[in-house]
Amino acid sequence: MGNVEFLTDNDANTLAQEVNCLKAMLTLILKAMGQADAGKVIIKMEKYIAELEDPAQAEVFNNTIKQIKYAYRQ
Repeated sequence: MGNVEFLTDNDANTLAQEVNCLKAMLTLILKAMGQADAGKVIIKMEKYIAELEDPAQAEVFNNTIKQIKYAYRQ
């Protein structure tokens, strides 16, 4: 998969829609995994975020995880 190049549009609205799609896809994957495994993934992601050196990036990741957790609980 490292050799696959995904084409992405330069338009900000298109990028936003792609990110939305990826968030929804991740949420559905977590739901399909089951609660125990999905919880492990979220915990590992939260640990990863805590180790990030860039506070701005950490904040974006944290907000994204919050959105995914909210959607998962729906």
